[in-house]
Amino acid sequence: MWQFAGREVLAAIIGAALFIVLDVATSFAHIPAFQHVSFHPAAVIPMIVGVIFGPWAGLLSGLAGKIMGDLVTEQGFWPWWGLGYGLMGCLPGLAWLSLRNYRRVRAILTVEGLLVLGAAIGMGLASVSEVWVSHISFAETVKTYFVPEFLSNTATGLMLVPALMIGYAAIRESSFFKV
Repeated sequence: MWQFAGREVLAAIIGAALFIVLDVATSFAHIPAFQHVSFHPAAVIPMIVGVIFGPWAGLLSGLAGKIMGDLVTEQGFWPWWGLGYGLMGCLPGLAWLSLRNYRRVRAILTVEGLLVLGAAIGMGLASVSEVWVSHISFAETVKTYFVPEFLSNTATGLMLVPALMIGYAAIRESSFFKV
């Protein structure tokens, strides 16, 4: 049920690598009026890895991808943000336990609900860490970090994850990939 073997480990590694590439490629795309927050399409990677390969793969692809991406872009070592992005992959990955048809509206809505929950919890945890790491007030943390990160990552995920789910279903069902 909660397997984490060769296929899932490989998916987590590839997901983390894709996250790093997208993170580096878009690290310059800051959201106007929010100095510390950038547009982050890389956030979709742990979400879809979790949905397709399970919660552990989603957690590790987000965790490792964000930490390594921050190190590569010289933003420092921020493990709480890595954990936050990992949770954004883990929670939608819970749908993997029951998903059989990635094209069904119910499956897509379930994933999107878990995606919003994962973004709220993940970005909430990461943002709250700034209270003691950066020594700023809770209100400032919510305004400066949580709101823009949550809205940006949620909007990106809500748009791209369903399309990727449908694309994955088409690939999986094609005769070329059937074993």
